[in-house]
Amino acid sequence: MNALKKLFDQIRTLDPNDPGRWPFIVRVSAIVVLFVLASSLGYYFFVWKTQRPLLLEARAKETTLWEDLENKARKAANLQAYKDQLAEMEKSFGAMLRQLPNKTEVPNLLVDISQTGLAAGLEEKLFQPASENRKDFYAELPIRIRLTGDYHEMGNFASGIAALPRIVTLHDIEITPAKDGNESDLVLNVTAKTYRYLDEEELASQTKEKAGAAKTKRKKKQ
Repeated sequence: MNALKKLFDQIRTLDPNDPGRWPFIVRVSAIVVLFVLASSLGYYFFVWKTQRPLLLEARAKETTLWEDLENKARKAANLQAYKDQLAEMEKSFGAMLRQLPNKTEVPNLLVDISQTGLAAGLEEKLFQPASENRKDFYAELPIRIRLTGDYHEMGNFASGIAALPRIVTLHDIEITPAKDGNESDLVLNVTAKTYRYLDEEELASQTKEKAGAAKTKRKKKQ
């Protein structure tokens, strides 16, 4: 204890302007402290301060990579469910596609639509197929129809159209009283639309036409 007290007394009486006369152990301690301080400052300014932005960037990148990994892990876990869902969608799409007639089946479908009106007890005044309107993979075929009969027969006609094995939709429905005939007679003006899928040759031709139209448009802009 006396030796330690003596050391503290010596430290209190040190002359900061004459470090050469300090005790050896004090000089060594002072050099170690200065070395540690200099090393710490050098590390801070030349290593930590310059490398810290890179560290923060690396940590942010690590966080992003972890999030990406978690997202991919969730997708991988649900991959079979996605495959099953896709298979079900393809099955449903195939079923819908089978309800679209091809080019050779359209005439028979038009006959079926006309016969549906007659079977319902309606009198056919007009049955006029219009020009087809081509879409991406199918064509829309509108048919203007005018039928006369009573309200119950028109209901049977709508039910018969819905029961057809091919897709047929009714648009622009207009029902008015008949000018001639019984008081219960009505006139039904409607546009029936059916659809057919385009064959490979038609799809290729359509793609070629679109490419030509796009090329012409680019030339006009130039």
